Amino acid sequence: MTQKPIWIQNISQLVTLSSKKKGPRVREEMRELGIIEGGSIWIEKGVIKDVGTTRQMILKYLSRAKEADIVDATGKIVTPGLIDPHTHVVFGGSRENEFEMRMEGASYMDIMNAGGGIHATTRKMRTLSEEHIFNQTARRLDLFLQHGVTTLESKSGYGLDLENELKQLRVMRRLHKKHPVDIVPTFMGAHAVPEEFQNNPDAYVDLVIEEMIPAVVQEDLAKFIDVFCEVDVFTPEQSERILLAGKAHGLIPKIHADEIEENQGAHVAAKVGAISAEHLLKVSDEGIEELAKSGVMACLLPATALYLGEKPARARAIIDAGVPVAISTDCNPGSSPTISMPLVMNLACITMQMTPAESLCAATYNAACALQIEDRVGSIEVGKQADLVLWDVHNHQKLHYIFGVNHVKMVWKNGVKVVG
Repeated sequence: MTQKPIWIQNISQLVTLSSKKKGPRVREEMRELGIIEGGSIWIEKGVIKDVGTTRQMILKYLSRAKEADIVDATGKIVTPGLIDPHTHVVFGGSRENEFEMRMEGASYMDIMNAGGGIHATTRKMRTLSEEHIFNQTARRLDLFLQHGVTTLESKSGYGLDLENELKQLRVMRRLHKKHPVDIVPTFMGAHAVPEEFQNNPDAYVDLVIEEMIPAVVQEDLAKFIDVFCEVDVFTPEQSERILLAGKAHGLIPKIHADEIEENQGAHVAAKVGAISAEHLLKVSDEGIEELAKSGVMACLLPATALYLGEKPARARAIIDAGVPVAISTDCNPGSSPTISMPLVMNLACITMQMTPAESLCAATYNAACALQIEDRVGSIEVGKQADLVLWDVHNHQKLHYIFGVNHVKMVWKNGVKVVG
């Protein structure tokens, strides 16, 4: 069946995020949204073929109007599909009991050291079939899509042994092929030291380096490698070893950095040439300066800080220093069980003092840069995938202003309407 062209007309604000600037945007560049008032988009075969004002597009395409599915977007805005650059979306089970523990005063590390946290999900994951995990994760991806996310990154790290890490990554590959949401996979065998290695963490580091990384690369299951560089998890030295070993095998380093305590995570990110440092709740001024000098992106996760009752990352200081910023849900079963990027965009403004424009850039174009996919998604430009969201608000500020409401009206993935 031939796919008909799509013509979206009368868009109150077409938020293109287009720019002549290549690579991630910094400082005031993050506020340049490339808005076209009264905009219009022509889509063919899943690709954006033309962008302009409705008046301009009528002059070009009126003779072809009968060929197309026409969408009247009067009073609404269109943005690129949202991109979530940091999730742990592939998991089984849930941990609502820990939420209650946290409300009674237990900290993240208290729960983890008592056998909860990542260890609890690992025990559950090891008992579940690949099919069960696939089905449970597919339902979460449906919710992401309904909230405007068309691409996301997904980390392993709930297997913590070779068999179950590969199981997680294989689920990601299957979902990428079968679900409309595109998945960019990250190997994170170094998410925690598993319980069976608690007395010999260096032996587990050796296992990650000598067995897991080669096996992941042999099956081509991941693009990135990540490690939780944190006090009582992986030391800066262990983190550097793991990331450099992954890099030597062609995996691109990311790092969970300075989340619970300042632990030289930003320094390690700069030293190994990571594409991004993630969390950064406790990053030092020196760490921010190192990120800026080395060109490492910051991926900030305001929902996680809120959920853990922690002060959020210092987004203003990070942006003002010239570090490019992306934002993410950090969807996971323990510290951020949410799929709502619109909520995260709002929290970026309310809790981290980002502007609505910066927040939208961080959830689209800069998020694409954090996954090295900005050549095909993250902005509305001729030749890119038609991954688009139609929002039932008349300007982009209102998208952030009214929170706790899903404003998504329609979503297109590769030019196919998948929501609405």
